[in-house]
Parts: sequence; C-alpha cells; structure tokens
Amino acid sequence: MSPAAIETWFTKTLGVKYPVMQGGMQWVGRAELAAAVSNAGGLGTLTALTQPTPEALREEIRKAKKLTDKPIAVNITLLPSMRPPNYESYAQAALDEGIKIFETAGNMAPILPIIKKNGAIVIHKCVNLKHALIAQRKGVDCISIDGFECAGHPGEDDFPGLILLSLCRQQLKIPFIASGGFADGYGLAAALTLGATAVNMGTRIMCTVESPIHHKIKETIVASDEYSTTHIFRPLRNTSRVYKNSVAKEVNRIEKEKRENLKFEDVAPLVAGTRGRTVYENGDPDAGIWTAGLTVGLIHDIPTCQVLLERIGSEAIEALTTVNGLVKSKL
Repeated sequence: MSPAAIETWFTKTLGVKYPVMQGGMQWVGRAELAAAVSNAGGLGTLTALTQPTPEALREEIRKAKKLTDKPIAVNITLLPSMRPPNYESYAQAALDEGIKIFETAGNMAPILPIIKKNGAIVIHKCVNLKHALIAQRKGVDCISIDGFECAGHPGEDDFPGLILLSLCRQQLKIPFIASGGFADGYGLAAALTLGATAVNMGTRIMCTVESPIHHKIKETIVASDEYSTTHIFRPLRNTSRVYKNSVAKEVNRIEKEKRENLKFEDVAPLVAGTRGRTVYENGDPDAGIWTAGLTVGLIHDIPTCQVLLERIGSEAIEALTTVNGLVKSKL
C-alpha cells in the first residue's frame, strides 16, 4: 500500500507533493532556497526584485533550474514608487526562462496580461476579501490570502486568518492559499479544513538550513516567542509586521511621539532596505528592520527543507486522520 498523501488543486495543478508554498521574501527568495523547497516537495519561489535587473533574474532562474527539475514560481511585488522598476521586463524575463507560475502582490495590472497571454498561472496575494474578489474578476487563478499574523504587510483591517479563510471559502470561486501564521502540519491541516488548497510559509522556511540568511538570524528566530514581533508604519497606513529589535522599538517610539504628525521622513533612516539586507548578511539582528511573522513563536529548530516538508506532511495527515476519527456514525 502506498503511503498516504494530501491531494488538492495546488498539488495536482502545480505538480508538487505537498500543499506548501514558500513565500516570496526580499533578499531571501534566491535560487538555493527555492530549489531546496521544490526538491523537498513544496513550491519554491524566487523573489524577482531581489535581483537588480531582469537579466539578473534570468541568471537566477537558470541557477535554480540547475539545482532542481521541479516546478518553481517567481514572485513579483508591484508597489507604489517614485521610480518603479520595469515590472514588465521582469515578467518577460521569467516567462522567457520557462516560468509557468507567478506570485503577484500589489497592483498587478502592468504584468497580468503578459503572464496570462503566455498561459502561466497567477497566484495573487490579498489581505482582504474585497481585493480577492477584484483579483478573481480580473482573471487570476488562485488567491493567497494574508492574515493579520503574517510577516510584512497585513493591510489595515487586522483580519485574522481564521476569518479570512472562511470568507474566502464562502465567496470565492477560485482556489485560495492560506498565508500568515503557518509553521507546521497542524496549521496546514487547519487551513485545509477551512477550505484552503495550500499554505504559504515565509518565516518558517526562512529558518531552514538552505535559507541564505546568516545563521545567527536563524538562531534568533528559534529563541523568539509570540511577543517578538511588532507593527511599524501604522500611522502611515502602511502597516508592516517586523521583528521587535532595537530599531523597530525606536520606530515605534517616534510613531508614538509624532502620532498624526508623523511623516515617513521621520523614520526613513531607520527603515532603509539596505540596513535590512545587512541583517541577513552579517547576522546582527539589530542592524536594521527585518520582517518576521507571529510564527516565530512556533519555530524551535533549523531543519533542512526536506526534513521540514516531510514533517509538515506527516503532521497534517496525522491531524486530519485524528479529526476524521472524531466523526461517529449514528445508528
């Protein structure tokens, strides 16, 4: 008898073993990690804008393909900017290199037509049902719904995943992925029970052997608890969940002091992206702002991606089997 397996739209359509997607993480979603996740049976994701140019993205995709023959996705996040990158060129570079799965976030309008014209699958990240319904109307294939628990930007509504997943189950006609607050197979089982086709994990996969961040940051995550993150930029209505280090605490102090008079310029030197990159490269958790989800409280080790995905799969099957055993037929 073959071992038990979980089969969903995500596993069948994308050709992966486990309904687990690696989140697209700035400075983290590189070839080695994406390939390791895909080789382990999940869906690895390259973060396009980690690369300085579309040509650099091409090279990163080629590097990943030398490390795995499994499917990988490319994340393209489109945010308001005074000098936005050429998103269309990034999308075209990925398509030229044979990428068939894209994770998008923000205003996907500039790249959605070119991706769909080439027959690729689009998984669009949303933080509320309203945006998910709009994305569905625009023709995306799947929604990745981000709850309040997530690392990075959860929106301004503070909706937890438990409610968002149920709303999606009730009203969406396309598959949806649960994102934010997932770190093990029990969370995966819960998400599947609520109607999700898979889970998206960022912080948990960031804390693996193959993750390209400094080992001291991984050790910091393991030593953390559920109180170890904070929100910044709330007064600016651009809320982001980050690790609660000395820099984040200083940002929070300035936000409290300035209140409604806060301008981005008041905190800009503290939150520069180059400082966050230094955290991952040099291993000093207080060097800058870095994103982390509430799942830091659930992470207690630094496994390989293979060990992590196998454990998540086994835990989910055990949890689903146990729950199924609670159902008793009435005479």
